[in-house]
Amino acid sequence: MRYLPLTEADRRDMLAAIGVSSVDDLFRDVPPAARRDGPVDLPRHAGELEVERRLSALAGRNLDAGSVPFFLGAGAYRHHIPAAVDAIIQRGEFLTSYTPYQPEVAQGTLQYLFEFQTQVAMITGMDVANASMYDGATACAEAAAMACRITRRKSILLSGNLHPHYRSVTATSLQYSGFTVDALDPDPLDLEDLLGRIDSGTACVVVQNPGFFGKIKDLGALADACHDAGALLVVAVTEPVSLGLIEPPGAMGADIVVAEGLGIGNALNFGGPGLGLFATRDKYVRQMPGRLAGQTVDADGRRGWVLTLSTREQHIRREKATSNICTNSGLCALAFTVHMALLGGEGLTRLAELNHAKAVQLAGKLRSVPGARLLHQTFFNELAITVPRPAAEVVARLADRRILGGVPVSRFYPSYPELAPVLLLAATETTREEDMDQLVAALKECAL
Repeated sequence: MRYLPLTEADRRDMLAAIGVSSVDDLFRDVPPAARRDGPVDLPRHAGELEVERRLSALAGRNLDAGSVPFFLGAGAYRHHIPAAVDAIIQRGEFLTSYTPYQPEVAQGTLQYLFEFQTQVAMITGMDVANASMYDGATACAEAAAMACRITRRKSILLSGNLHPHYRSVTATSLQYSGFTVDALDPDPLDLEDLLGRIDSGTACVVVQNPGFFGKIKDLGALADACHDAGALLVVAVTEPVSLGLIEPPGAMGADIVVAEGLGIGNALNFGGPGLGLFATRDKYVRQMPGRLAGQTVDADGRRGWVLTLSTREQHIRREKATSNICTNSGLCALAFTVHMALLGGEGLTRLAELNHAKAVQLAGKLRSVPGARLLHQTFFNELAITVPRPAAEVVARLADRRILGGVPVSRFYPSYPELAPVLLLAATETTREEDMDQLVAALKECAL
């Protein structure tokens, strides 16, 4: 193969150098039962044109978001991404080296990261933000670990209205860290008592706003209760556009804010890649994971940018690192920054208002569906309803009609039969009134 530079003689020399006789010997620690006894079930090599045709045919089997009425959400929301975003992020002034291990050389990267941090701090209402993380779920896990380091406590309380992916990633990430993760049951009616569960051993309480079931809450009282007990409040946001309209978590007393940046500058792309936003108070900056880009001046007094804080393990921190996350979502952060700059503060607010108006319009139309019940009256662009039959069946019937009609909660919580009728529906600025009318007409037939 012309793309593999090694010759058979090269391979023999390499095997001899490490003391094995064949490539198969490299896998001797893998149990025979776990090894394949034949080639992978994939087509053999083909020409470029044939491969393109084959992949195009496979892609054509997908029901993509832009071709049908689309109401999916549950942590990943469809928004319009201006064409200017893609054009700008490819400019060399911004898209320099991906990871600035020699940061002063990568001024374009550091400048946009500095702007990115500023934007994130402003929309979350916090003092400082880092230069991005993998996604919202891993940022949530990092926030819980950070709270434990700050408080020197080991008990983490997760709200039942926290996205199930954030719950599971947090529990998985911290299971061998000596911390206790107490995840409350999912609570579609929002009746859980978080205040009564906070005690002297609580490191942090993690909540989501708007919640997984769509409800918006005032977190002021919860923040006060956390602080009175010496605990921290961590707020997760899965819909970044909501920060253009809802009171920012920092203004409600949050100590750490994490969010998913997907949707601003970054299209759905069938679920990723994501963009983790992470912000906190100045006094906790030394415990913040990730990297921090800062502004300075050079020897001639010219403005420049540097890595101010690098607490990651590959920056020689090793066991002293606050996080083992080894990268940031640099290109996604650049796209986020460009889109936010194009919107501006007023543009983000108008976009958020439009999203909320679309959801209110959808809620009004759903009232005509027999047996459908709206669970909450305060929501942003996603709402939860109950339907007369299992929501998963309803969604499957809608898909047969080429309508992507929401996300059944049972997809995340199959062991909670009481959640089988709950359906999440999201409406954004991309949702047309005729899409809503098609959904409502189909629900009247599919949900009964």
